[in-house]
Amino acid sequence: MSIFANEFMIRAFIGAVVIGLTAPALGIYLVQRRMSLIGDGVGHVALTGVGVGLLLDKSPVLTAVVVSAVGAIAIELIRERGRTSGDVALALLFYGGIAGGVMLVGLSGSRSNANLMTYLFGSLATTSRSDLILIVVLGAVVLGLALGLRPALFAASHDEEYARVSGLPVRALNLLVAVLTAVTVTISMRAVGLLLVSALMVVPVATAQQVARGFVATMGLAMVLGVTAAGSGVWLAWEIDTALGATIVILAIAGFLIVAVAVAATRAVRKRAALRAGRPDRGPGRPVPADAEPPEVVLDRS
Repeated sequence: MSIFANEFMIRAFIGAVVIGLTAPALGIYLVQRRMSLIGDGVGHVALTGVGVGLLLDKSPVLTAVVVSAVGAIAIELIRERGRTSGDVALALLFYGGIAGGVMLVGLSGSRSNANLMTYLFGSLATTSRSDLILIVVLGAVVLGLALGLRPALFAASHDEEYARVSGLPVRALNLLVAVLTAVTVTISMRAVGLLLVSALMVVPVATAQQVARGFVATMGLAMVLGVTAAGSGVWLAWEIDTALGATIVILAIAGFLIVAVAVAATRAVRKRAALRAGRPDRGPGRPVPADAEPPEVVLDRS
């Protein structure tokens, strides 16, 4: 039976493609700011939002968006003021989010435990039409802002001081990235789960960085890799009957390893070719070219 013969798998495929585009498009800014793990922290805060939704019998996705956005903004303000270091701030997100989510789920009744597992580990195949519409709309908003504000967001992520001197509203841009991260995490939790969501935001970017040159090229390739991993993950999970979210992440990591090995092999081949062509790399014991500048410090070996 074809994967597209079932309506729920069509919804799963569309949702995966949207998330595969959105997550790397925003994740590249987090990688640039060396805050790759913030997706995990926001994901744990989103767990509290899911618990609020289950407790109040409201849409867990909507409540998770609100709660995780508030948490992301709070942690960004704490980081900006310098009162708490980045790792401590992330720890607050991790532990507070988990504790709050578990407590609220416990208050909402034991029947919610099964539903909670779908948000922890992903269950895109059970996505309803309303959930899919929400994923597409929010994903389009995040993608539009990530691409439309690319120059300003890149400047603020690469060098905050330079961006501030240039007249850019750095605080507003940082808060925007925090909110977009929260939104991306909450719409991605239906695909890969809150415990794995950060992987889809970081791994395609890390893979693209190995072969692409320049920010724009890296972002474009990361989005292509994200869509490929997400779409292929849906198909493979259907064929071999595995967890959809875990399959997507495994494919993304496999792609990273394949590219890493290929890049290393290519560099080794080029190095050997350079040695055979009489252009050896500088190294211990090799002669220094005559036109090379003298070293500033010479060690006394006597």
